[in-house]
Amino acid sequence: MIELHRLGQDEPFQLNSDLIVTVEAHPDTVIALATGTRVVVTESPDEVAGLVRDWRVSITNAAWRSRREASPDPALV
Repeated sequence: MIELHRLGQDEPFQLNSDLIVTVEAHPDTVIALATGTRVVVTESPDEVAGLVRDWRVSITNAAWRSRREASPDPALV
């Protein structure tokens, strides 16, 4: 989940980044979701891409950490 801000609202919201189909600037940033919903946010397309990338890296790192902690095999460390 990534934290974004809807255009015109101060309160942040969480978005499942796996639902993102496209991110475009028109000039506001419009995120199209797999559900057909469109969300207009204050973050730039580059910021959204960075948040998605950071989220996915954190998930991958957590999975590797978990695997290393659970495995007695030194080859996996």
